[in-house]
Amino acid sequence: QVQLVESGGGLVQAGESLRLSCTASGSIFNVISMGWYRQAPGIQRELVAGITGRGITKYADSVKGRVTISRDNAKKMVYLQMNSLKPEDTAVYYCAADYNPLGPTPRYWGQGTQVTVSS
Repeated sequence: QVQLVESGGGLVQAGESLRLSCTASGSIFNVISMGWYRQAPGIQRELVAGITGRGITKYADSVKGRVTISRDNAKKMVYLQMNSLKPEDTAVYYCAADYNPLGPTPRYWGQGTQVTVSS
């Protein structure tokens, strides 16, 4: 069983930065894929960024160059550094995990953290 808790959301202005953090529980953290998804009202949930247990990353085209995902296996933490934020980045951001490569429905989810970017 894996439990995930996000933190770091908030209200920022366009162009500013935020770092989201996700704390994971469970003894197999090193071997699971982790990622951040987001969902805005009326928009389908999307994978923003993912990272495998070996540190291989992938990003949505909409955030490439502005977002960096990283993980600290010793601390069981995953981070999402978001720079040059845009109003369209406004959404609830969810930390997620799975034993397999991330797909549309990962096995484990956090409760979500709101990110609001004002113009």
